[in-house]
Amino acid sequence: MKTSDFYYDLPQELIAQTPIEKRDASRLLTLDKHTGAWEHHHFYELPDFLTEKDCLILNDSRVLPARLLGQRLPGGGACEVLLLADRGDGVWECLVRPGKKLRPGAQVSFGEGELTAEVVEEVEGGNRLVKFHYEGIFLEVLERLGKMPLPPYIKEELQDRERYQTVYSKELGSAAAPTAGLHFTKDLLEKISAKGVGIGYVTLHVGLGTFRPVKEEEILDHEMHKEFCTISREVADLINRTRANGGRVVCVGTTSCRTVESWANEDGTMEPRSGWTGIYIYPGYRFKVTDALITNFHLPESTLVMLVSALAGREHILAAYEEAVREQYRFFSFGDAMFIH
Repeated sequence: MKTSDFYYDLPQELIAQTPIEKRDASRLLTLDKHTGAWEHHHFYELPDFLTEKDCLILNDSRVLPARLLGQRLPGGGACEVLLLADRGDGVWECLVRPGKKLRPGAQVSFGEGELTAEVVEEVEGGNRLVKFHYEGIFLEVLERLGKMPLPPYIKEELQDRERYQTVYSKELGSAAAPTAGLHFTKDLLEKISAKGVGIGYVTLHVGLGTFRPVKEEEILDHEMHKEFCTISREVADLINRTRANGGRVVCVGTTSCRTVESWANEDGTMEPRSGWTGIYIYPGYRFKVTDALITNFHLPESTLVMLVSALAGREHILAAYEEAVREQYRFFSFGDAMFIH
């Protein structure tokens, strides 16, 4: 298949720049994966589409305020460092700007010297290994000095950075939010639980590779990025019980979907596991666990459009996206949602 098979035309003005006032007031396009039939709803209606036999699987990863703005030493030229992965002993793999000025040996200061750093190595792909120096707890320093690493298509400044976190976020480690979960409120989760729906949390730390465009003409030539994910004994058991009782496993977001599909056995049973996954899901993939998916609208020609096309069929997805454009849905991270069932 060609990457261009997953293109759709999106007017720029439909890319949501800010979150709407109430999380669950976003719109919800429901899509029947078998027939391609769609309906227009709102996210607060989600409990109507779930039954007591179902379980909901959410990603509880929390976004690091991983964007640091500082000055190069000496001289004070502005620079930006974006944390990608913790390599241990105060060393992080980072994206840096300006790259030409931040070669190994370069010194940087943040927050008037509260945090300093040295570039120690350039690694494959142009990223840098950066050694940080600070007093106290690094994550607390980061909470004070760091900014949210919003996707490149969002140009507006985020007023309340908790709006780029899910209300159930817990495990700090993502470079981007698992955005399908941004629509949930605590009240909505309580309504879903009161209906008898099982709720389980997995963890997948979202990397910036999620925004990396597919540049290859053939989708099979694309190298998928890797992300760390975990599924507990409790959640594995919940999924196994749900399937045994004839219920549906409803994944919230492509990250939850990739986690359960990464660690599922061939017969769809789950066991607790953790590790790095580079699972690449595109049409032709046989889902072992995921029966339904709650997801946002994704970038044209992205691996995420390929994933939802694998679940619902490329023609059904592209037709639904065309309908969403016609109806002026909001797209991408702060946009509206789909329920593929």
